[in-house]
Amino acid sequence: MVQVAVAQFAPGEDKDANLAAIGKLAAEAAGRGARVVVFPEFAMFTAPRLDRRFIDTAEPLDGPFASGLGELARRYGVHVVAGVNERLDEPDRISNTLLAIGPDGAVAATYRKTHLYDAFGYKESDVVRHGPIGDPETFAVDGVRFGMQTCYDVRFPEVTRRIVDAGAEVLALPAEWVPGPLKEDHWRTLVRARAIENTIYVAAAGQCAPTGAGNSMIVDPMGVVVAALGETAGTAAADVSPERVAAVREKNPALSLRRFTTVPLP
Repeated sequence: MVQVAVAQFAPGEDKDANLAAIGKLAAEAAGRGARVVVFPEFAMFTAPRLDRRFIDTAEPLDGPFASGLGELARRYGVHVVAGVNERLDEPDRISNTLLAIGPDGAVAATYRKTHLYDAFGYKESDVVRHGPIGDPETFAVDGVRFGMQTCYDVRFPEVTRRIVDAGAEVLALPAEWVPGPLKEDHWRTLVRARAIENTIYVAAAGQCAPTGAGNSMIVDPMGVVVAALGETAGTAAADVSPERVAAVREKNPALSLRRFTTVPLP
């Protein structure tokens, strides 16, 4: 059994202030016993509009912000999952990247957002490059295996299914879920659906206002919301258990009964 926390806050344009906020929330979660703390998408830098500022502030994965995350992970003895805008060799694009950094300060897994948010009046692909489709990276904490995906990816069930097929029992889902028509309802529905159909835990950490809709939550393999936050900054935690996953899969063997698999489009 491993305690997992979701940490919700509103990152801004000051990267040092964002790192300080992450540190405060990591300390709070670790003090309550969390071993994994999941932070939002674009936790490193967020501006009101997705524009050139995200490119100009991007850093490589061995840059100062990632190093700061590693120091926090070491200090509090936790795995930190957080979204960064990663500098690329392409001058007008970044990667919307998730890092999982272990208590040793080293990167344990990386995920680059696969489905970009070209919807609801936004066009993320103007600034962000699609992540490559490869074998999902996972990491383990005390025998519990975690995978990662980002925000808009939750609307594509095949993304989560591939991560589950790679062995994940818990999905870390950082997001900047932008408010909009019925968006909060979509968020709650989709997060629970990904947990139910894959019989896994989902730890979904979103930004709160002004850029995000909040509603971070941890959902168990039966779709039960076992911890949640509303609209304000803070942390919420729950234990995740391989035994609970196994028990749910015995009752509902949907994964073993399926007759289709998932393959990437050419």
